[in-house]
Amino acid sequence: MNFLSKYNDHTYAVLRIISGAIFTFHGVQKILGVMVEHQPAIGTQLWIGGMIELICGVMIAIGLQARWAAFLASGTMAVAYIQFHWNFQFGPAFFPAINGGDAAILYSLIFLHIACRGAGKWSLDKNE
Repeated sequence: MNFLSKYNDHTYAVLRIISGAIFTFHGVQKILGVMVEHQPAIGTQLWIGGMIELICGVMIAIGLQARWAAFLASGTMAVAYIQFHWNFQFGPAFFPAINGGDAAILYSLIFLHIACRGAGKWSLDKNE
C-alpha cells in the first residue's frame, strides 16, 4: 500500500474540507432551520452547539485557524456524544450503532486529528 503514500497530503486535505463542510451543514440546520422541523431557542445548549458547528465547520473547511476550530469542534462532539447519545446508559444503548452517536464519535476523532496535525494543503493557514 506504500504506492498510495504520495497522496497522503491530498487525501488529508479532502478529509478536512469535506468533514468541515458537512459539519457546517449541521450548524446551518440548527441555526437557520434548514430542512428541520424545529430550531433551538437562542442561547440554549443546542443553539450554542449549532453556532460552533457553523463557525468551526467553515473554519476547518477553509483551513483558517483550523487547529483551534478543530479542537473546539472535537470537544463539542465529545460532549454531544456523552450527553445526548450515550447518556451513561448501559445495555444496548451503550453502543453507538444503537444510540445514534456514530457521527459524533467520528467527528470528535477526525477533528482531534486535525487539531493535532493542522490545516495542511489547500488551506488559508499557509504556515501549517
